[in-house]
Amino acid sequence: MFVLPALAHANADVEKNIADPKNWATQAGDMFNQRYSKLKQINTGNVGKMQVAWTFSTGVLRGHEGSPLVIGDTMYLHSPFPNKVFAMDLNTQKLKWKFEPKQDPAVIPQMCCDTVNRGLAYAEGKVFLQQADSMLVALDANTGKVVWSVKNGDPKLGAVNTNAPHVFKDKVITGISGGEWGVRGYITAYDINTGKQVWRAYSTGPDAEMLMDPQKTMTWTDGRMAPVGPNSSLKTWQGDQWKIGGGTTWGWYSYDKATNTMYYGTGNPSTWNPAQRPGDNKWSMTIFARDVDTGQAKWVYQMTPYDEWDFDGVNEMILADINVKGQPRKALVHFDRNGFGYTLDRTTGELLVAEKYDPKVNWATGIDMKSGRPMAVKKYSTAANGPDVNTKGVCPAALGSKDQQPASFDPNTKLFYVPTNHVCMDYEPFKVEYTAGQPYVGATLSMYPAPGSHGGLGNYIAWDAGTGKIVQTKAEKFSVWSGALNTAGGLSCYGTLEGYLKCVDAKNINKELFKFKTPSGIIGNVFTYEHKGKQYMGVFSGIGGWAGIGMAAGLEKDTDGLGAVGGYRELNQYTELGGSLTVFTLPN
Repeated sequence: MFVLPALAHANADVEKNIADPKNWATQAGDMFNQRYSKLKQINTGNVGKMQVAWTFSTGVLRGHEGSPLVIGDTMYLHSPFPNKVFAMDLNTQKLKWKFEPKQDPAVIPQMCCDTVNRGLAYAEGKVFLQQADSMLVALDANTGKVVWSVKNGDPKLGAVNTNAPHVFKDKVITGISGGEWGVRGYITAYDINTGKQVWRAYSTGPDAEMLMDPQKTMTWTDGRMAPVGPNSSLKTWQGDQWKIGGGTTWGWYSYDKATNTMYYGTGNPSTWNPAQRPGDNKWSMTIFARDVDTGQAKWVYQMTPYDEWDFDGVNEMILADINVKGQPRKALVHFDRNGFGYTLDRTTGELLVAEKYDPKVNWATGIDMKSGRPMAVKKYSTAANGPDVNTKGVCPAALGSKDQQPASFDPNTKLFYVPTNHVCMDYEPFKVEYTAGQPYVGATLSMYPAPGSHGGLGNYIAWDAGTGKIVQTKAEKFSVWSGALNTAGGLSCYGTLEGYLKCVDAKNINKELFKFKTPSGIIGNVFTYEHKGKQYMGVFSGIGGWAGIGMAAGLEKDTDGLGAVGGYRELNQYTELGGSLTVFTLPN
């Protein structure tokens, strides 16, 4: 008799919802994080006629990241703290229900870079919310009633949450924030029906707690993949430093059902003063590939060993089948905070391409393709210069050439569309003692536009991940802190910090086809859906996040907000606080 191989499957309900382009069923529109829609009613020929269809205020004034979800006739919206959730009937625009969790406001000062929330997940009649206070909640999608809730971390120790949960198979997967509080990062899978913890995998520490097999977990070593070996993390920390080592997991996750593998990145090591934690600080700043059923790490790749600049590695992993140097590859593409765009083989973990996606990146000359390590420049090394020395002119700044604002992939042009920050910094580390529940940063930063350039703080770029080359660049006055969207209508759309939604021609991004000023700065992600035969496009506005923290939290000093206040001081001449959704469509 024949025994059929067990086929890996994603969550069937989520897959069904993704397959219908009328929905926007996950935060990235799909499990590959491509942020591409097959809808094409709005296209390069008519997008210029697009008008506001309707707007909705969330009633919250902090930074609005992520986007709503659309499943059938219902839109599910979220807000920053207090993490309200709204279910709206798109036929009547009446709210079916509203959920506002009771959270202790003491969580607010435990959040480093604004009280943002990156959005909801939906599966099998449940809406999943990851609250700031670390409670992961499953809500009944019809009534908004709590089905189950589980505590994911201790906010009193700085373990808070800003990430969107992701549903892969029968699990809802969530991370943790708090690297600036010395939180030891982890990722956790919960059963979507019960909320029971299935597995938890730490970023640092003993192999068993990282769900890492010293012989089977592979990493790029001397030009090939090799086992990580025993105690691969412990060897790279002094004493027990790994216990407060950072490596938090507040970004976006992707999933390849063909191999049952999920991908995500880990953040900076704690503290920001490198003198206090000599060593590679594994596995902070790392791309992880894990088996979704067991959490076991299949392969790892560390972008920035011994981070000296706060270049978190949490940015999204975009999965795409592309030609790399002329060969077809199942690729993983990652635009790291450190300013390098990486292309890896997502099945094996091999390093294929690593190049600068902003020409002003100067902290390293490049990536050594044999070792996979950056070739750091001593002048910009905050460790070499030492504590209490101000290392000047480091590019990019700590918020990276790109932060969490997700890029998109267009299968028609085979290019990646990347919202970027064109920002440099001065960085002065200092000694800091760890106290549980208190900030554990140990550096003073100042930020400013990349010198000798166009004078602005941002670029929108089209990138060829097969060669590691910038194909086109569009300069922006402020950082592009919005998630990109590409569509079958030939469009690439994004938002700007001063509040414009812009759509450009995907074949020529300098051809601006649509521009509209929304009520506040945009750090949300552009999304699209179809309802009653009409295509709509929408985006949250609501200035905040790290770039807008000065406005969101009323901070004044240039070095406040971990250096962002001075860098983005001019923003308040262009926009004001306010959380709202603006939805556009073509006129009848």
